[in-house]
Amino acid sequence: MNKKSTMHRRALIQQLALSLPVYLLSKQAGAAFLESLGEQFAKGPFKATWDSLQGYKVPDWYRNAKFGIWAHWGPQCEPEHGDWYARGMYEEGSDHYKYHLQKYGHPSKFGFKDVIHQWKAEQWDPEQLVALYKRVGAKYFFAMANHHDNLDLWNSRHQPWNSVNVGPKKDIIGGWAKAARKHGLPFGVSVHAAHAWTWFETAQRSDKSGAMAGIPYDGKLTKADGKGAWWEGLDPQALYAQNHPLSENSRNGSALHRQWHWGNGAAVPTKEYCDKFLKRTLELIDKYEPELIYFDDTVLPLYPVSDVGLQIAAHHYNQSIKRNKGKLQAVLNGKILDEMQRKCMVWDIERGQSNVIEPFTWQTDTCIGGWHYDKRAYENKWYKSAKIVIHTLADIVSKNGNLLLNIPVKGNGTIDDQETAILEEIAAWMNINAECIYDTRPWKIYGEGPAISEAAPLSAQGFNEGKGKRFGPADMRFTVKGDTLYAIVFGWPDNGKVTIKSLSEGNALRTAAINKAELVGGPELRFQRNRDALEVTLPDNRPALSYAVVLKIS
Repeated sequence: MNKKSTMHRRALIQQLALSLPVYLLSKQAGAAFLESLGEQFAKGPFKATWDSLQGYKVPDWYRNAKFGIWAHWGPQCEPEHGDWYARGMYEEGSDHYKYHLQKYGHPSKFGFKDVIHQWKAEQWDPEQLVALYKRVGAKYFFAMANHHDNLDLWNSRHQPWNSVNVGPKKDIIGGWAKAARKHGLPFGVSVHAAHAWTWFETAQRSDKSGAMAGIPYDGKLTKADGKGAWWEGLDPQALYAQNHPLSENSRNGSALHRQWHWGNGAAVPTKEYCDKFLKRTLELIDKYEPELIYFDDTVLPLYPVSDVGLQIAAHHYNQSIKRNKGKLQAVLNGKILDEMQRKCMVWDIERGQSNVIEPFTWQTDTCIGGWHYDKRAYENKWYKSAKIVIHTLADIVSKNGNLLLNIPVKGNGTIDDQETAILEEIAAWMNINAECIYDTRPWKIYGEGPAISEAAPLSAQGFNEGKGKRFGPADMRFTVKGDTLYAIVFGWPDNGKVTIKSLSEGNALRTAAINKAELVGGPELRFQRNRDALEVTLPDNRPALSYAVVLKIS
C-alpha cells in the first residue's frame, strides 16, 4: 500500500471513529473494526482504497450491451400502491397511510412486517419473464436483492428476515439468477438496504391525532413481543433497525433526502449495523455470483461514515477476476460520483440523462411507471410509452451510456397487459433497428435539433427526466460502428426529408465522402449533400414505428 493510500485509509478510519456514537466506538475501536474486515475478503489486485479502485476498466461486454431490464420487485409491491410504501404507511395522513388503514388496519397493529407476511409471489415465473426481456432486447438483467425495507430476497444466513423464512418462502434471487443464466444474460443485483437505519424511522412514530393518538407503531417491537404471533421467534429490530435515537428533523419528510449521504444530522449507524450489512452483501456476491451490482447510495453504501462500500467493491471486482479466469467482467453502479470516483465504478443517473458525451461509460436507471408496482398507474394509463423508452435509449447511447429499465412487477409475480404491450412494441422496433444501438460508440457530437438547447440540468441523483423540450422530427441522435454513422431521427418529417446539418458539404465533423444512405430495415435512399446540410429523401411508405427512424450512412 503506497503512502497516499495509507493516509487515505487512516483518514477514513478517523472519520468513522469520530462519526460513530462515542459510547460505541473510540478512534482505536473504529480502526480495529475496519482492519478486521480485511480478513473476510477475496484476494486479488483490488484493495479497498480509491487509489486501487482507479485501476478499474469497464468491461467491453457492458459497453456493447447498452440495454438492460430490471425487476425492482419485493414485498412493497404486494399492496400495489407504489414507491416507498414501507416508509409512507407510517406517515400519518399520507396517501400510503390512508390506503394502509383501509386495506390492512392501523400500523400499530398491522405493520410492514405483516405486509411481508401477506406477500406470497404465488404466480412468479422468473424463466418466462426473463425470456420475454431477452426477446425485447435486454442484454443484461437485474433483480432487486433488498430494498430500504431491509428484507433480503434470498436465503440469507445473516438476515433472518428473508424471503425464504417469511413471505413467499422462496429464494427470489436464486430463481432470477437461474433464469438469467439459462437465457445467457449477465446477472445483476440491486442493493438498497444500507439506508434502512434512517429510512424506517417513521416506524418509531405514533399518530398525533384521532382515536389512536399516542399509540406507537410497530417499529420499536422486539423479539419478546412476538409470543403467540405469526412472527414468534423473530426480532422485528432485525428488520426495522430502530433501536436508536431519531435523526435530526426526523418528522420532516424532506430531511431524509438531505441526509442521504449520512450528513446533515442523520443518525449514524452502529458498528453492528455496518458489519451486518457487509456480511449480507458479501454472501450475496459469493453465493449468486452477479457480474453487476447497483447501489442505491451516494457513492457507496454507508460512505463516508464507513469503508464497507469500498471493501465490497474490491471484493466484487476480485471475485469477478477469479470467476472469469483472470479477466474482470464486473460492473458496479454508484450515484453522485466525482470525476475520480467515475474511474472506479460506473456512474448511475436516476430518472435522467447527461447532456454531454461522457468520457466514461455511465448508466441511466429509470422505470416505465413507479419503482414498485402501483395499480393506479395501470388504471390511469400512466406508463411511459414504447416511443418514450426508445427515444430515451437512443439519447443515452449517443452519449456513451446504457439504459437500465425497470418493468414493475405485481405482488403475485406477474406483469400486466399494458406493460406486456409496451415491451412487445419495444421488441418490434429493436428487431429492425438494433444495429444502431448494440456495439456502437458515440460520434463526435451526440445529436442535433431544437431539444438540445432546452435540455434540463441534472438534479442530485439525476431527476431531469421529462423536464426538457419534447423530441420531434427535427431532433436526432448519432451513433457509430466502424465507418458507419447512424442517425436516429425522432419522427417522420412532414415533407418526407431528413435534414442533417452536421453532415453538410465541407463540414469538419465529416470530411469524407458520403456514398450511401439507407433506411435500416428498408431501401437505399436518395440524398443530396450541399453547403447547408445532407438532405435524405425518405420512402413513400412510412413504417409502422416511425417515431424513431434510423438512417445508415456510409
